[in-house]
Amino acid sequence: MSPSVAIVGAGFGGLCMAIRLERAGIRSYVIFERADDLGGTWRDNSYPGAGCDIPSHLYSYSFEQYASWTRRYPEQPEILGYLEHCADKYDVRRKIRFGAEVQRADFDGTRWQVTSGDRTEPFDVVVTGAGQLNRPHLPDIPGMSSFGGASFHSARWNHTHDLTGRRVAVIGNGSSAAQLIPRVAEQVERLSVFQRTPNWVIPKPDTTFGPLARLGFRYVPGLQRAYREWLYRYAEATLYPALAQGWSADLLRRRALRHLHDQVPDPALRAKLTPDYPPGCKRVVIDSAFYPALTRPNVDVVTDRIVRITPTGVETTEGPHEVDTIVYATGFRTTEFLAPMEITGRDGRTLEEQWKGGPEAYLGISVPNFPNLFLLYGPNTNLGHNSIVFMIECQVEHIMSCLPYLSANGPIEVRPEVMAAWRGQLDAAMARMVWGGGCRSWYKTAEGRVTNNWPGPTTLYRRLTTRPPAPAYRPVGQRTP
Repeated sequence: MSPSVAIVGAGFGGLCMAIRLERAGIRSYVIFERADDLGGTWRDNSYPGAGCDIPSHLYSYSFEQYASWTRRYPEQPEILGYLEHCADKYDVRRKIRFGAEVQRADFDGTRWQVTSGDRTEPFDVVVTGAGQLNRPHLPDIPGMSSFGGASFHSARWNHTHDLTGRRVAVIGNGSSAAQLIPRVAEQVERLSVFQRTPNWVIPKPDTTFGPLARLGFRYVPGLQRAYREWLYRYAEATLYPALAQGWSADLLRRRALRHLHDQVPDPALRAKLTPDYPPGCKRVVIDSAFYPALTRPNVDVVTDRIVRITPTGVETTEGPHEVDTIVYATGFRTTEFLAPMEITGRDGRTLEEQWKGGPEAYLGISVPNFPNLFLLYGPNTNLGHNSIVFMIECQVEHIMSCLPYLSANGPIEVRPEVMAAWRGQLDAAMARMVWGGGCRSWYKTAEGRVTNNWPGPTTLYRRLTTRPPAPAYRPVGQRTP
């Protein structure tokens, strides 16, 4: 008998899990989606210029390669359309409960009791597809509530607020800011970009795919698969070594500096935009329109420390900046995995208690003391160089390999000694990566521990996730001798 599965979230991870269950003939599952539509982060992030810095033919499922992409780097509407296409083609939309946020999940010794709204239901397995980039982070700046104009986070864009002719502040300068600033700068009277730390930026070699190219991808045997494989291999062979402080690290640095010098002629502005940490320590921005937008006459880059938000704008250590709109491009609460869900495992232990020292999971998927709970895009599975969809597919295949084992043995959990060994392996690998430096980033907790990124090549992750589950897991109640 197939296990019943609760899937939390209808983004790339949740849909991938559902499609894989459908293809295996397992239909005893429900997708809980808190919003009124699918798409996850690609539903939420609809700000002007929103898109992906991974090529479209790679940022897609391997089992559903899509010939209709119109450009090399897809924008948000096209990615959302792809996910809707997949949900309809594989008939999983019917299994989504929209407007059903999961508040808590409690393991009762045999099954999970999943609570959404005023309804609690039992499931054999819980798979969370909430991801890492779903809860907007707002900075703790005094006076934010006193602002008299419009203010919103980039992931909660106010499309009814017309920016034409306005004086706008964008607080933050990461990947989202780099995408929206060029579009906003074209509309507004004045744009003030408040930058705490500059980012390394490299060009985005974007291009459009015309009708002939799309026909070739659709009908020429092997063309799309070969192109996808080339994109994947290039990222592994060139971009990953830069993050591992290998042969291409200096190449990445020189490419970023050349891009800065080519696009920013003013030496004073260039100095503001030049980082003092190694490339890759923070997320590298891939964009060719960001720097030109910062050189526009109606744009200021402000590096003074923000003191407070006032009713009329932003006050820094050097004085006030009067604006009528504030956009917080300040990222997400990335290290608070699964929050605000309350997850209680064996013996009444909560996930929040177990993760006091920072989130961790075996393969980023399984946590000791939490049987039959599996995470997609969990701790230490984010990438700085390749497609997260690849990682999600590896995780889904690992979970699928666990289902027959738990069906035969009852609830299973990862062995504590396996988790301890995994922690040691991660720590050793992390020491070789550029993220271990002193820069602050969304990859790290406040204490400086990297909880988000995967420190190895994706080929290694695929090998690890295809191992049989039995040596790493044990049935609940079985103790290590």
